[in-house]
Parts: sequence; C-alpha cells; structure tokens
Amino acid sequence: MKAGRAMLLLLVGTTLSAGLAAAQDGPASTAHPALWPAAKSVGLVDPAIEKKIDALLAKLSIEQKVGQLIQADIGTIKPEDLRKYPLGSILAGGSSPPLNAPDRSSIGPWLASAQAFRAVSLEQRPGYVPIPNIFGIDAVHGNSNIVGATIFPHNIGLGAANDPALIEKIGRITAVETAAAGMDWAFGPTLAVPQDDRWGRAYEGYSEKPDISKAYAKALIDGLQGARASGTIQKGNVAASAKHFLGDGGTTGGVDQGNTEVDEKTLIATHAQGYVSAIDAGVMTVMASFNSWNGEKMHGNKSMLTDVLKGKMGFDGFVVSDWNGHAQIPGCTGTDCARAINAGIDMVMAPDTWKGLYENTLAQAKSGVIPLARIDDAVRRILRVKFKLGLFDAPRPYDGRAELMGAPEHRAVARDAVRKSLVLLKNEGRLLPVRGSAKVLVAGTAANDMGPQAGGWTLSWQGDGNQRSDFPNAQTIWEGIDEAVRAQGGSAALSPDGGFTAKPDVAIVVFGEAPYAEMRGDIRTLEFEPGDKQALAVLRKLKAAGIPTVSVFLSGRPLWVNPELNASDAFVAAWLPGSEGGGIADVLIGDKAGKPRHDFQGRLSFSWPKTAGQFVLNPGQPGYDPLFAYGFGLDYRTPGKPLGKLSEVSGVDASLSNRTVFFARGAAPAPFSAPAVAGIARSAVDSPTQQEGAIRLVWSGSAPAAFTIAGPQMDWSRESNADLSLRIVYRVDTVPAGPVEIAIPDGDAGKGLPATAMFSRKPGEWQTATLSLKCFAKANPELSKVAAPLRITAAAPFGLTIADARLVSDPNASSCPE
Repeated sequence: MKAGRAMLLLLVGTTLSAGLAAAQDGPASTAHPALWPAAKSVGLVDPAIEKKIDALLAKLSIEQKVGQLIQADIGTIKPEDLRKYPLGSILAGGSSPPLNAPDRSSIGPWLASAQAFRAVSLEQRPGYVPIPNIFGIDAVHGNSNIVGATIFPHNIGLGAANDPALIEKIGRITAVETAAAGMDWAFGPTLAVPQDDRWGRAYEGYSEKPDISKAYAKALIDGLQGARASGTIQKGNVAASAKHFLGDGGTTGGVDQGNTEVDEKTLIATHAQGYVSAIDAGVMTVMASFNSWNGEKMHGNKSMLTDVLKGKMGFDGFVVSDWNGHAQIPGCTGTDCARAINAGIDMVMAPDTWKGLYENTLAQAKSGVIPLARIDDAVRRILRVKFKLGLFDAPRPYDGRAELMGAPEHRAVARDAVRKSLVLLKNEGRLLPVRGSAKVLVAGTAANDMGPQAGGWTLSWQGDGNQRSDFPNAQTIWEGIDEAVRAQGGSAALSPDGGFTAKPDVAIVVFGEAPYAEMRGDIRTLEFEPGDKQALAVLRKLKAAGIPTVSVFLSGRPLWVNPELNASDAFVAAWLPGSEGGGIADVLIGDKAGKPRHDFQGRLSFSWPKTAGQFVLNPGQPGYDPLFAYGFGLDYRTPGKPLGKLSEVSGVDASLSNRTVFFARGAAPAPFSAPAVAGIARSAVDSPTQQEGAIRLVWSGSAPAAFTIAGPQMDWSRESNADLSLRIVYRVDTVPAGPVEIAIPDGDAGKGLPATAMFSRKPGEWQTATLSLKCFAKANPELSKVAAPLRITAAAPFGLTIADARLVSDPNASSCPE
C-alpha cells in the first residue's frame, strides 16, 4: 500500500507541475476567432420580433433593463420583491423548495410558485413595463425536481445507447413535463466531453469523445424547443441551455470548476463540437462554465464569450452564468462584477446575491462602467428568447396538466432508454438471460433503493435523502425483476445481504455508487468501494455457495471493479437508469424457456479502466490500454470470449479516494484518523445500525481537551459556497457541565463555534445535526486549508457518542451550531 500511495503521489505531483508549467508557459487563454467553426443555423433573429424588441427597449428604464440581467433563486426571493427589484428570471436550484412547500413536492406547489412570480412580473403598475420573467430549472434527466415526474437515465447511459431519435423523444417529454409545472427553461443539454473519470460530473457527459455529444445536442434541443426552435410554451416547448461553455470536462485532475489546460486546437476539436450542433439547432441559451481555460475563468473571458461564441460561432440567444460563477472572477464578488457582463454574460445567476448585485450593476450602468450598448445588447438577447418562446402570449395550455407528470407513455420511453443503455461486460456460460421460470434471489443494498438508481440531480442537488415514497410513478430494479419473473411463472426473493434459506437457481446482485453531484462527486482514484467491499463480500458469499451470480452495477462513470468482475458470472453496467427499473428486467429476464425478450444494445461511450489509476483513458492517447475499450459491449448473439481471472491489484492507495466520510462504523476511515488525547476516555459502543459502530467519548473536565478527526489538508472554499454541510449522528450521554465548541479548523485559524446548547438537548437519544459549512467559514474564513474536518472541545465533564460524520448536501435541513 505504501508503494501504491507513493506512485499516486508522484503522479499527482507530476500532473500539478505540468499544469503549472502549462498555465505559465503554455498557450494563452485568449481565443483566436478565426480558428473556430461557424454555425450554419438560421438563428433566432426574426425581423418581426426585433421590431417588438426595439419598441420595448425604448420604453424601459435603466432600472428595468438592469433587472432583466439578473436571476435569483426561489429560496431567497419572494414574488413581491419583484415590485422593487424587476428581475428578469427566477430559478429553482437543485435543493431549493417551491414557495411555502417542502423541496420534495408534486406539481401543484411548483406551478403555484412559477405563476406567482409570473403574475407580479406582468402587473400593470406606474413606471413599469410588464415583461414576463423566465423560470429555469435543472431538468437534466427529465423534470427531476418534481415528485412524480419521469426520470430518464443520466447522460452517460444515454451515450451508451447511441440513439439520437430516442434523445429527441426524451427532450420532448422533458419539455412537456417542465411546461406542465409552469416552468419555461431547462438547464440542458450538458455537452461536456469528460476526459478524466474522477470528475464528479462525468455522468452528465454523453461520451468521452465529441461525436455522440455533437449528434445528441441537436436531438435534445429539437425535443425541448421544437425543431429549429419552432416551438413555444403554448406548444409545450421550453428553452434549452447548452452547457457548460467551455471545457468543463477537461479540467486537470478531474477537479470540478478547475483549470482546463489544453491548447486552442484541442479545445475546439474535443470540447466545442457539441456547441456547433446546438447553435445550428437554434439553442436559445448557453450557460457559461465555472472552469478556467489555461488560468482564465470562462465567466470573464471576453474572447470566448463574445468574440467566439457570439461572434464567429453566431450564437444570438443569451448567455447565462452558472451559480454565483461571476464571483469567482478575480476582482469580483457575488454582489459586484461588471467584468462578467462586459465579457459577454447576459444574465447573471446570482441565487443569493441578487439584491446587492442589482444595486451595484445599476450604479455601474449609470456611471458607464458597463456601457449602455452592452446593457441593451444583453436585454435584447433576453427579450428575443422570451418573445420566441411565447412568454408574452397569455395562453399557457400546458400549465397544471398533472396527468402528464410520469404519464404511462412517457415512462414507456424512459423504460426503452434503460433497455438501450445497458452494457453487458461479461456473460460466462451464457448465464443471461435468466430463465423466467427460475427461482431468483435479488440481493444488494441498491436493489430496492431509488437513490442510487436515479443518482444526483434527482429531487435534490446531490440526490441525498430520497425515499421510495418520493417516486410514486416509478419502479425499483427489484420491483421490475419480481414482476417479470412472476409473469413467467418463476419466483423472486429480496435479500439485501444475500442470505437465503432455500437455494436459488440464480442470484442478481444490484450495487453501486451512492448518489452524488458536482464537487462531492470528485474522487481521487477509480476504485469502487475502496477499503469497504460490502458488495464484493455478498458476491463472494454467493459464489462460495455455488450460486450463479449476475452483477448489476450502478455508477456515474466506469470504475475499477476487477474483484467484483471476478466474483460474477455475468456483469452489467447499468449506469444511473432513473425511475424505470423494469427496463433492466426486460433485458435480464427471459421467457419461461430462457429465450431473450430484449437484447443488449448498449456500447461503452467511456473506456473501462484496467487499474484504478487509469484516470485519463481515452481513445487515441499514447498507451491506451483499457480493460474494455470504447465501443465495447456484448449481446446475446455475441457472448464474447471468457474474461479469465483479472488482476485484483488496484495500483493505487485506496485511502486517497475518501474526502467526504470522516467517521463511520466505529472508526475514522483512511485517510482520516481520530487520535486519542489526554482528558478524553473512549470506548467502542453500538450505533443505531451496527454493533460497536460508534465511539463513546467522556471528557473528565480536568483540563480543556479536544476530540479531533485529522486528515490531509483539503480546500473546502467551493463546498462552503455551494451549501454543503457537515452531518453528525450523535447521542448526548452526559450533558456538558461547561461550554462546548465545535470547529472546522482552517490552517492556523482554529476558532470554534458555540455548541453547548446543541449538545445539551435530548440526552440519551440518537440525534442528527446538519451544520452548514457557511457557518464555519464565517469563523475561519474561506476553509481553504482544512486539516481537521471536525473538532469538539470541552473543559468540563461531558459525555458524547458519535456514530457518523460526513459531508452532505441538505441545505433545507442545515443550521448553525448553538
């Protein structure tokens, strides 16, 4: 393990050194428009609409023009605020709830919220020209914020399907279910071309090569907006947003919001091709990317946003920034960033900084820091989309059509997408398809869990906390298999741990990654379940019992699973299939005689690693040596050659992959540790879920003492800005006799926050505290050098048991310690 760690550290150090050299001595971050392709679209400019815009611009005050440039999150603004701040747009972020309702809500509260903002924006009042706002949402695999909506496979699975006609159908259904909820704008498609599978957003890309993204861009946009942007909200169409411009999938080290260090030729050939198709299709909006290109933030890169995108490539819709992305430009803050608008951002997504940004942008417009011509150009582009989409027209016949959410015909398309996305990697002895009349054991913790099945960006930003009841129009993988087997005369039993009484004919084990999204999804190695091989233990137990075993692997990227492959007779990459688990049973379960009902069609759109250290593994690169190459996939007609025994040496130190779990199952998992200290006695005790799964801490009170979980230095500045939280599962055994502090020390700053009240409530009961990182960032600015993700200090007698501590995304449950 030490040798593996040294090898990885050497690799990381070499990459960082090369990155610094590229940033200092490599290609400049100023683009050369002459090198870039021009789109061939007829565009969005309509002379009749432009005349309407001319007339409207002549009536608008500078206050109202500036308002059009700013977008606020529904969690920080009320409809009545629009009377003072005439903002042009509202969004609902990944974990933002509708007005006066929980985050996980059905269509009703969402529709009421959208209509409430729209009503104020269209009011007739003195000094105000009614302009409809545009409501945007991350409908990235269906309108996945709404309880009951159809949830399609994430893009990585759709890439494996390689079916543009299917993608257009998905776009059309997503548009209809988005429009029905009163929303006007879907933040998709994502056209990233992921080059490093450690990136936490890899599953948002269709492929590691640009070809599929280029074909899919037009298909999905045609579905969302109507062919060549011919649809309106009255026809059940919504605006699309091609994102993230540009190079988000190519950051060094796979770090989200990082630096893409490539020359301009590579940026064009690999990362820009999908945008050519998107503009050809008449995409109405483009979202700027958080990442830098050779050291310069895209949000402030005028040569890219204005000279290339709007100039050479011919984009005539509007450019929207990403979530507070303007604040990352040097010299800018969340409330002050003329540079972003001058660079070419037309609408600034300022979810929680909109009020200060409006006031400062208005002052900058009046003073000329932002030229009036730039303001007018941005407003024109925004109005162009609003007119083109039909937002100025009163009828909205799709509003409130609840019968469209998860409609049977929509779910049928999603189920077809699941079938087409599955990739068969192994099928020894032609175990698949499973005979429908067989006795089937369904095992694995993910078999009957919609969370890992749907992944991130599902009802919440990171996909955390989802329950089966949150998906009324859905089917888990277990439910789909059970239904299929019973229909063929067989029987199925669910056993998450793989236990059984009567020996089954075959076992299907469903396992995979826990849900995640950007930032939290970044990993440092590609090993699945490093150091905690629960799924592997189930597979080996079944193999030892002589039971033929099928693995169904749920993941947002290819991962090193050689041990799991060795322990499986058949292995299926199912990606993140969404709401229609029955699509998996359609392919895995045959008829009574064992003949296929549907065959495998999916082919890898990402290369599969042979070791956990093959982070950048793309066709055409020197030394390309995957376990399964790009385009690989078996089916029932071509079972393939026996895979043989694969090496189970990962090649890297598994502990380096953990950056989010600090205490679990009675210990601090590597690379974290919880060293013993004088003044605090400790003992292993049972947690709510596991024998000796917690640690009891008893402060003697003889002197101040701190329980500290230590680890490698981490930069949490992005995480604190993005509403991530520290979650602790604990029990107060003895109420503290004096003050208690809790801290996330940052570098030399070690200031703690008062936590006496928090650790005095409900003694003897298990509790969960979800503490916003923003609280700790105020005490220890930026959290850019975190070496201890948790420290609890007391000077008086105190008894506390801790069962779990980790980073989570649950802003609606977050608070500050007290």
